Amino acid sequence: MSPLKQIAWITYLISLSINAYAQTPQDWRPLDPDNTLLIHSTKGDIYIEMRPEIAPKAVERIKKLTREKIYDGLQFHRVIPQFVAQTGNPNNKDGGGTSYPNLPPEMVFRLPLSNFTNIASDSSDSASGFIGSVPFQSLPLSSLAAQTAQGKPTLRSWGAHCAGTAGMGRNEPRDSANSELYFMLAATRRLDRDYTPFGRVVIGFDVLLKLAHGEPPAQPDLMQSVQILADIPAEKRPKVSVASTAKMQELIDKARQEKGADFSVCDVPLPAKVE
Repeated sequence: MSPLKQIAWITYLISLSINAYAQTPQDWRPLDPDNTLLIHSTKGDIYIEMRPEIAPKAVERIKKLTREKIYDGLQFHRVIPQFVAQTGNPNNKDGGGTSYPNLPPEMVFRLPLSNFTNIASDSSDSASGFIGSVPFQSLPLSSLAAQTAQGKPTLRSWGAHCAGTAGMGRNEPRDSANSELYFMLAATRRLDRDYTPFGRVVIGFDVLLKLAHGEPPAQPDLMQSVQILADIPAEKRPKVSVASTAKMQELIDKARQEKGADFSVCDVPLPAKVE
């Protein structure tokens, strides 16, 4: 995709979120406060749906560091347009980390079909869809038959690095993720199965696009504070919703019709709202 087309598509994704594409109550799915991360940044608020079934150790670590206030005040130390924004290292540099042990790789996961919210495509060599708001790629659904016969009715899958995918940064070793977070600014599928996605930005993608660029930026933006929604008193807690399963299927079908043979799970927009 050319840079101009990429920018146009990103603008379209943002407009769907801002304009609340889904309109009726049945079109919305409220996010679980226990697994919703809120980053108050110098450019605005970013809401992330975390999916512990995809990367349980990563989500557990993020919650721990958030509640210990480790993330508060850290810089977006590496922001590359149309690629990635990185933050979460206590030394505000690549290769940093905390005193906690590094995490095991969670690039690939196995789940039963019931854990997959929407199936977007299925061919002889692969399938794709969503686990909540998080896009995934997997072996074809037909491979489940063999797995079931072996008493393991699960599908080998991995997170898809679409625009808005959130993951754990690492150093060269695959088991070196510790505290760093990255947010994809554009689809970069070559990262699939090589890094650990743990969730997706559902609101605030426009904020990511406003972050100061650089490696590091001359004047880096900050994560001023980071919270788990469940830790905010109920009366003050934002209510975040994304498109329901049924609405997502409508959007998948529409994107497939429009894109034809070029369709990718990254082409499906995600309407979201906060109240």
